[in-house]
Amino acid sequence: MPTEILMPALSPTMEDGTLAKWLVKEGDTVSAGDILAEIETDKATMEFEAVDEGVIGKILVEEGTEGVKVNAPIAVLLEEGESADDIAAPSDPAPEAPKAADAGAEAASDGGSEPPAPAAAAAATPTPAAPAASDGSRVFASPLARRIARDKGLDLGQIKGSGPHGRIVKADVEGATAKPAAATATEAPKPATETARPAMPAGMGAEQVAKMYEGRDYEEVKLDGMRRTVAARLTEAKQTIPHFYLRRDIRLDALLKFRSQLNKQLEGRGVKLSVNDFIIKACANALQAVPAANAVWAGDRMLRLKPSDVAVAVAVDGGLFTPVLKDAHQKSLSALSAEMKDLATRARDRKLAPHEYVGGSFAISNLGMFGIDNFDAVINPPHGAILAVGAGVKKPVVGEDGELAVATVMSVTLSVDHRVIDGALGAELLQAIVDNLENPMVMLA
Repeated sequence: MPTEILMPALSPTMEDGTLAKWLVKEGDTVSAGDILAEIETDKATMEFEAVDEGVIGKILVEEGTEGVKVNAPIAVLLEEGESADDIAAPSDPAPEAPKAADAGAEAASDGGSEPPAPAAAAAATPTPAAPAASDGSRVFASPLARRIARDKGLDLGQIKGSGPHGRIVKADVEGATAKPAAATATEAPKPATETARPAMPAGMGAEQVAKMYEGRDYEEVKLDGMRRTVAARLTEAKQTIPHFYLRRDIRLDALLKFRSQLNKQLEGRGVKLSVNDFIIKACANALQAVPAANAVWAGDRMLRLKPSDVAVAVAVDGGLFTPVLKDAHQKSLSALSAEMKDLATRARDRKLAPHEYVGGSFAISNLGMFGIDNFDAVINPPHGAILAVGAGVKKPVVGEDGELAVATVMSVTLSVDHRVIDGALGAELLQAIVDNLENPMVMLA
């Protein structure tokens, strides 16, 4: 029976994508691992690999099509002995299936409409919905793997996938021991309201806004996936996260002197540390010193992380990435510097893999290099806090002896999710960051 190739979920938050380019054509023979297409997600353009062997019988979605929903059919794969004649003719589109069951499995919709996809199944039995694991999360499997599992009575929720991003493929189910899938069917469904995100208000429509500017000269800029996602996530963050803000001035003179000494010693290795490298290290160590603040909000609970996984905002054309430096507390300043340079370069080229910009409990946004003295950053959910870093500028200060002096002072603002971190705990975390930056040698101890 012809098998539908479905739009893959190439990142944990992906709901739809753009089919940027087909790398195969109808009639081509493909094997597992062959690159079929390039898919543009909200963050990057990634290659989509075949998980089964066969012949491309029909391409259902043309390249360049935007807003293709995850798990929507994009092509039909023919098995050995099948031909294009086995593909059913497109029928009238069926009513859209209810989406309530998926409310807790994926991120909130970005508002894009779903393009109609031609029907391509040859059998009368409709393609089953993506199965769920015992914890209620979605299980991703190829259509052929689902069919084999159904025939053998396997519970896909109990099978570990070996395909891309844990996708279950043919080889995983062929060697699996049959266990009745119906055993988990009687479990009570997890209420969708537990993890469903609240709907965002629509605001003024495009036509309403356009009418306000009739007769004025303007250029309409079409939103790409990244800009839509940034807009949706940050709107949600400001609407649903109870932000509060803590501000401090940090004297940098000791850090700048120490940095200059280290850079002279590291010159032979081609290493040049930036102030941002010290900020990353200071925040990572502070999260270890104040472990209760190393936490994220998870809907109906908090998750306290053991390692310090610190995200750093990187501006790119049309949006931003927040690549994550994992286990930053365990890495040297030179290692953090090299990793940050690599992540920032690949972020600007949109070459980051999803696991490199997903996760973390804490973020840093540094606009000091643009001359910004201070600002308030928006928390990137599910993080518990984000540090906004301004420029280091010369200011008059009063020393411990009461004498007036000039020092290099950097203003920072810690934006905190009050659901995760209370005021006193946030102040303790910010004090630890300040102590590390004003006494930089302590970070090497």
